[in-house]
Amino acid sequence: MNNLQMIEQEKSVLQWGGLAGILGGILFILSMVVAEGLIPSAPANPTELVARFPDIHLLRIAENGLYLTGLILGVPLFLTLLWTLWKTGLAPALFGSALGIVGLISMAISATPHVAHYPISELYQTVGATPATQETLGFMWEATWGVFNAPLYVGFFVGMIGFTLIGVSMLASSTFGKGLSWMIVVVGAAGVVAAFLQMVDPASVIGVVPFFAYIIFYVVLGWKIYSVSKTA
Repeated sequence: MNNLQMIEQEKSVLQWGGLAGILGGILFILSMVVAEGLIPSAPANPTELVARFPDIHLLRIAENGLYLTGLILGVPLFLTLLWTLWKTGLAPALFGSALGIVGLISMAISATPHVAHYPISELYQTVGATPATQETLGFMWEATWGVFNAPLYVGFFVGMIGFTLIGVSMLASSTFGKGLSWMIVVVGAAGVVAAFLQMVDPASVIGVVPFFAYIIFYVVLGWKIYSVSKTA
């Protein structure tokens, strides 16, 4: 492989990784639009959560499918960041990418709660199900949410540590600049704190901080990497 071919291969890596990040961020936003804009607010009664599931089942599939695909696209983004930062900040880039991918895997495990909720809904809709049975199924529904939330919060925490380390690695690279690098470090550190507080108090809404941080990381770093491919 000659030098020209090598340069074209390097550009291809940057383009694919950058586009993966941008598209992943867009899919996160779309999943949030479905969850918050198309699905009605959750009722306070657990039994009503189960009762309405057939009406929103397809929307949940769309929401979770978009979200899961966005998570998958984070893997090439992290690998591209590692490849880009390999020569200037190997240690934080390597460990940050590894932790970032572990965080994505943990979040992916929690990405399809509708699969677990479907049989509970089927039992609820069964002819002859008594009010007592339906109430019990409502409690099972909430317990299932808790099981899925556990790996989600761990993924938030580990992934934010990964992005923070990526930001530290970026500080030594002239490709990204000090301003962008420090922004990634600060946003990542804020995400780490928010994710930890979410694990301390699962009922808190502070978990939106790492979720929005993921969107920022995906879109900003994806766009930056893609832009570098055009000037390389």
